[in-house]
Amino acid sequence: MNIMMKKRVLFFLFFVAVVLQGSAQKIVYSEPDKDDTRKMVFEIAGKVSGNFLIYKNTRANRHLISVLDNDMKEIASSVQDYMPSGDRVINIDFFPYSDFCYLIYQYQKKNVVYCMAAKVDGMGNKLGEPVELDTTHIGFAANNKLYSVVSSDDKSKMMVFKINMKNRKMYWLTTKLFTANLSLMKESQLQIPMEERNEYLSEFQLDNDGDFVFTKFQRNSNDNITAAQLVFKNAVADSVLGVNLNLDKIWLDEINIKVDNNNKRYLVSSFYYKERRGNVEGYYFYVWDKQLAGSYAETTYAFPEELRRDAKGDASMKSAFNDYFVRNLIMRKDGGFIIGSESYYTTSRFNTWNRWDYLYGSPYMSSYGSSYYYPYYNNYWLNGPRFNNNQAVRYHADDIAVLSFSSKGTLEWNNVIGKSQYDDSSDDLLSYQIVNTGGELHFLFNLQERRNNLLTDFSIAPDGQLARNPTLKNLDKGYDFMPKYGKQVSSRQLIIPCAYRNYICFAKVEYN
Repeated sequence: MNIMMKKRVLFFLFFVAVVLQGSAQKIVYSEPDKDDTRKMVFEIAGKVSGNFLIYKNTRANRHLISVLDNDMKEIASSVQDYMPSGDRVINIDFFPYSDFCYLIYQYQKKNVVYCMAAKVDGMGNKLGEPVELDTTHIGFAANNKLYSVVSSDDKSKMMVFKINMKNRKMYWLTTKLFTANLSLMKESQLQIPMEERNEYLSEFQLDNDGDFVFTKFQRNSNDNITAAQLVFKNAVADSVLGVNLNLDKIWLDEINIKVDNNNKRYLVSSFYYKERRGNVEGYYFYVWDKQLAGSYAETTYAFPEELRRDAKGDASMKSAFNDYFVRNLIMRKDGGFIIGSESYYTTSRFNTWNRWDYLYGSPYMSSYGSSYYYPYYNNYWLNGPRFNNNQAVRYHADDIAVLSFSSKGTLEWNNVIGKSQYDDSSDDLLSYQIVNTGGELHFLFNLQERRNNLLTDFSIAPDGQLARNPTLKNLDKGYDFMPKYGKQVSSRQLIIPCAYRNYICFAKVEYN
């Protein structure tokens, strides 16, 4: 290679480096408060009027909204004094809009559980008085929430619902559908026959029309799903319609539902098995079309050997996906979808890890003696306490399998993001978070390098091309990111909580 050619190559490499650096992500950290210990309960509420709202419940059991500006400087800390003091608040859900945020909270006073809605502005200040959405009379102390709240994708509608299962053969489902300004659109009390002993309800979703959808399924003890229905409730109806899924000679795992508002469809997905407690074979898909009032697609996709080889880690080819759990369902405008799953498991000196014992308890959680149950969601609501220092268990979160399908469930591409994570204290620093910037999907997670956790960014293009992006700018030492608790708050911004020394702070990751 002559001198002139070498200069051209060096200039090209320099140009590429400059371009990559110029498009790199930027990280800005907040200052930890003295009360923001690692045991603090918190939740990222969202971005309101250009500010980031963080809910905090400190050791004094005060409910605070911390307001951070675009430079992650705290500009306000507003005590939510309308909420009951102490630990009487059972649950809080956050629904941010462009210029305000709803806090849907529930608490018990004497023998009544109240479901309330408060509205706060971009400075965390209360707007008007809290609104009572519903009440329930009970005869016990409620430790877990009785109400669940779901919102439509366009935020135009919100539904509050509760399930009374005092009669094990006939559940009562009470629903209240509200507009974005909390005007009641429709209240319904529905009887749901539960013919079989091991039938359950789960995975509730609300579409932009206000239609309610969920699954009813049968599972014998900690076992596979043997029968399932997709159940619909029209926004103005006082009845439900159930459609049976065709599970001939297959068994399902945990069922997931995703609303496709663009095409007015519902996607049901799950891992499937060919035999009871067998190896994971692939994905099962069912698509219901509201406009057709019928099935649009029902199919299975078996994982090929090449994908199994990439995703198996230390497992065998047959058991390659036995430790995987579905983490993401992302709908595209054309009706296609992307599904992401992650290898997650624990190891212990005393017990062999078992998917059936780990995943399948009751799909409901309740207080002792309760007749009211709420659907169990595998989310990370109000995170704390953490870092339990239980040395008997090691948590593992490994490879991520990402697959893209057409609207009919035909594979378009697949990819595996390789990672190996473990921790002996908790799983808070493990797993990943997705940032959808429109043109790419970014997967952020910690990788250990020289005994330090380094926040790493992989991206997948629409055609499935995988790239590892340059190291994020301003990765300061001493900050341990907790990506799975992060929240995308705008088209190119993500807020991630961090453990810094003995405190919790927050970092803004911004894509230029």
